[in-house]
Amino acid sequence: MEQNRRKTTRKKRKNGSGPVAHIFKALGTLLLSIFLIIIITMSIFGTVLTIYVLNFADTTTTVTLEKNPESNISRFLYDNPDYDAETDDPIDKYVLYYSMRNEYKHYLWVDLEDIPQVVQDAFVYTEDERFYSHDGVDFKSTFAAFVKIFLPNNSKRGGSTITQQTIKNLTGDDATEGVQGIERKIREVFRAINVEKTYTKDVILESYLNIVPQGTQKYDIIGVQAAANFYFGKDVSELDLAEAACLAGMNNAPAWNNPIDDIDNNNIRRRYCLKKMFENGAISEQEYNEALHESLELAGNFDYSSETVYEGELEDQGLTDWYLDAAIEEAINRIAEEAGCTYEDAQKRLYDGGYNVYTNVDIDMQRRMEKSMQDPSNFTTYDMDPEEDTLWSDFICMDYNGNVKAVVGSRWEKTESRNLYLVTKATRSPGSCIKPIASYAPALDQDLITWSSLYNDSPIEIVNKEGETEQWPVNYSEDGLSGNWSYRDYFTYQMLLKSLNTMPAQLIKKMTPAYSFNFLKSKLDVTTLDDLDADWSGVTVGGLTRGMTLEELVGAYMIFGNGGRKYDVSYVYKIEDAAGKVIYEKNDGYKQAISDSTSYIMNRMMQYVINDKEGTGRYAKLKKTDLVGKTGTSSDWFDLNFVGCTPDYVSGIWIGYENPSTIPTNDYENIGQIWKNVFGDIADSEEHKSFDDTFPMPDTVVKLDYCTRTGLLATNGCSSRATGYYKASNTPDYCYGGH
Repeated sequence: MEQNRRKTTRKKRKNGSGPVAHIFKALGTLLLSIFLIIIITMSIFGTVLTIYVLNFADTTTTVTLEKNPESNISRFLYDNPDYDAETDDPIDKYVLYYSMRNEYKHYLWVDLEDIPQVVQDAFVYTEDERFYSHDGVDFKSTFAAFVKIFLPNNSKRGGSTITQQTIKNLTGDDATEGVQGIERKIREVFRAINVEKTYTKDVILESYLNIVPQGTQKYDIIGVQAAANFYFGKDVSELDLAEAACLAGMNNAPAWNNPIDDIDNNNIRRRYCLKKMFENGAISEQEYNEALHESLELAGNFDYSSETVYEGELEDQGLTDWYLDAAIEEAINRIAEEAGCTYEDAQKRLYDGGYNVYTNVDIDMQRRMEKSMQDPSNFTTYDMDPEEDTLWSDFICMDYNGNVKAVVGSRWEKTESRNLYLVTKATRSPGSCIKPIASYAPALDQDLITWSSLYNDSPIEIVNKEGETEQWPVNYSEDGLSGNWSYRDYFTYQMLLKSLNTMPAQLIKKMTPAYSFNFLKSKLDVTTLDDLDADWSGVTVGGLTRGMTLEELVGAYMIFGNGGRKYDVSYVYKIEDAAGKVIYEKNDGYKQAISDSTSYIMNRMMQYVINDKEGTGRYAKLKKTDLVGKTGTSSDWFDLNFVGCTPDYVSGIWIGYENPSTIPTNDYENIGQIWKNVFGDIADSEEHKSFDDTFPMPDTVVKLDYCTRTGLLATNGCSSRATGYYKASNTPDYCYGGH
């Protein structure tokens, strides 16, 4: 029986049913499970990776390889007033205003046919020896580059072909770490494939050799032509093998491998370049040895040898003036909008991109206004030491299409470039200058008032911030003191010329503050308003949270001299890129902010602000030229503004202190007088003297007599009458006397 048990046990062991068999079975099951998990995980990862990559493929656009300019100098130009199309060369049509160049970054374009084969081969066999055989991507090198991303001290250049490097240099897409590095590589791969499908190898190589970085630690030299000029004082066509190897060899890290900053490093890299050229059969052994031992003769002196038609543009031009500051700012924003890039990137492009920027400047007016604003006698009522006179001021003038002709941002000589602040950036209270654009014009446009509507100089009731009902607003006299209400009736134009606060408040009550607020934003392009400004004070008397820029305020007034049209305010009317392509051109588009009839009637009413003996702008009256305008004073006499419209221009001036405080009226001229002092001579010398020449009465306006007792249209029964202007569609009733 014992023998039978032993046989049974042996059979069980033979059949693998012992403890060891159980262990192996469990281990096998575990390994199989792990294997299946790996397979499933890899499948999921592969699917996700495929979707991830395809997403980049779908969103990647082809990079355009366009010829860059002969130089990277961007030029600011203005129309030559003396140009004669019949006798002058077309190049004389424009005058150089300023040439913008990056002092430390230079490149000069050269066609591939003018680049020696030895230079082409040096870069190809150093950077991408399979350039002529691959389709934009060297997948063996690319895979190695992906691995390097996750290793310490990874190389930024690993795996990139000449096509990929060209794309990176054009786009600036250079994130190289972690996930960002993977994303960049994927973008780069698909872009390279697209580029290779679109362009020939010669076009790609030409672009690459013209934009390849070749700079030192101080100078950012771009392209082989600029590098040949800088390092050897030669044209690229004159380079020999050793010099070509010098440039191509340093390409992996030019700031550290260039022959000026570190000749030892450059010699090592030159040897590597020559070795690759020899291995690929581009040069003989004898050429290799001769070039390896050739002593380089370095120039180390960059010379602006680009062709130019503007004499003197490469000389030191000094500081930019106020107008150029604004024009540069606009050009940067226009380039950013066109290219879909950031402000910072657009600024780099402007400095290095060879743009032609055509400005609207009237150069004579600009120069005269700079001098006029620096003359203390134009501001003070007596001789004041300029060093003690800390009153700030700025000025702007534009035509009725919004083209700025002159702008000055200070009363003092400019001491630094790119610091235009007050005119285009600083926001200050417009005071009563807001009344024509926020209450009178929109109310007249809605037929709520006419020329001779009678309004009582009395307050309205509002609920203040404390929740209390108060009578508001008070009036202010010319000395800044608040006064009582007269409770007298005045015609619309009289309320405007006296700058009483009560009628605007009553108009805002009819229209609502929200309507006036939206009118300023949507119709007149005032962007500096805060949502809190949709209240009584903001739109009635200019008590805005932040205020308005002088540029926006003056720009809003153009509607009173051009039939109610609001154009974009601009310092630049056209921008061409390096290839001569127009990337921006100001069009003739405009907003019809108010009707032509409203515009004309407002123009005529505002003439009384200047011409009437009680008009707040009477000190600005010109000797020869029509003027309409409005003064504006903020509370506590912190800000004084004047905006004036002549037949040819709309201009404005602001004065105040850097840190707002009360302006002493005994020390300074009336704001209208200051405007006249600084701009009056220019205004009186305009081509047109009368608004009748530039802004004739439209058919929608009628000139009628009204009764000075009732404001109704006069009849034979009215003993006292005056003339007013009315919309043909909205005239008052007739007065039949008896008053």
